[in-house]
Amino acid sequence: MAGEKSNENLMGAATYLLGFITGIIFLLVEKESKFVRFHAMQSTILFGGAFILNIVLGFIPVLGWLVGLLLSFAVFVLWVVLMWKAFQGEMYKLPYVGKIAEEQLAKMTK
Repeated sequence: MAGEKSNENLMGAATYLLGFITGIIFLLVEKESKFVRFHAMQSTILFGGAFILNIVLGFIPVLGWLVGLLLSFAVFVLWVVLMWKAFQGEMYKLPYVGKIAEEQLAKMTK
């Protein structure tokens, strides 16, 4: 039983490894674990949104680039924290993104 839990924690952390890419992969592959699916959805929404926002900011000279740089740093910090929390077995829910992730998962199970 403990081995299953540690494997689930490792998979939860892995959902963040390559951002939205691993998030999507785990959403497609994992059908049982609510823990892994939640982290996969949160990863997809957070890092997918940050990716798109960074592209948009890239079109704004100077200010957009500076904001993009700050956004990249914040996303890196979140990436490390979220992987650590998932690896520890914590169902860590980001304030806005976590709620959206839960809502999207609820829609997918209906």
